[in-house]
Amino acid sequence: MLNNNLVKKNKIAALFAAAAMTLLSSTALAQSPQEKGLAISKESKERDLGWTDSTADMKMLLRNKQGQESVREIKMRNMEVADDGDKSLTIFNKPRDVKGTAFLSFSHPVAADDQWLYLPALKRVKRISSRNKSGPFMGSEFAFEDLSSFEIEKYTYKYLGDEMANGLDSFKVEQYPVDENSGYTRRIVWIDKKEYLIQKIDFYDRKNSLLKTLTYKGYQQYLNKHWRAQSMEMVNHQNGKSTELEWQNYAFKTGLTDGDFNKNSLKRVR
Repeated sequence: MLNNNLVKKNKIAALFAAAAMTLLSSTALAQSPQEKGLAISKESKERDLGWTDSTADMKMLLRNKQGQESVREIKMRNMEVADDGDKSLTIFNKPRDVKGTAFLSFSHPVAADDQWLYLPALKRVKRISSRNKSGPFMGSEFAFEDLSSFEIEKYTYKYLGDEMANGLDSFKVEQYPVDENSGYTRRIVWIDKKEYLIQKIDFYDRKNSLLKTLTYKGYQQYLNKHWRAQSMEMVNHQNGKSTELEWQNYAFKTGLTDGDFNKNSLKRVR
């Protein structure tokens, strides 16, 4: 009988020891909100790597507070850059008063982005100062910094919890810009748990008040890997205006090179 009791005690002790080890392991592996926010954002970025380059047609719909609309037609070119941020070229084709306007952006993970705007009326290329990156792009509700590619090093992170966005169970992550010239104190990003796609972003101004909300709609997959939203709407809560971007005719790996993103040829791009 004594031996049986001893065996039982040893079994119970072993179970307690195993439970304690499991608890310690779980605690050691638990991520802080900062670590989890960073991990989610990294996963979202890494799942889209490898698209090389792309072209697309875009319509920009500007709406004022009264709901009146004006439409611009735009051609987009983008190129992935190894160990750096992406390059993009935005060319305005319509209406006539903005035709020929071109915007070139070289994103960088740490250094300030390089951005240039060609205005045909002035017949000159204007460099966008990093101090002016929070200014509106071509009268839209998008700022110049909103047109830069997302790079992990541009922010610090904090996981806030889980929440529904666009009808999808999503991670809610707060991102704080590292650049002191950013027009934002922070942004809150909703990333769905299945595909790690950005569903919504809230932007907070320098006074930490909600300024804008960007909503992504109608994601479609290309090359069996890369997802692109067919519509993006930026709503400014402070002035009542909004800008919607509608995308068509996506093409990937078209053979674009550095030569297609040259500030010296901005006056001649079509």
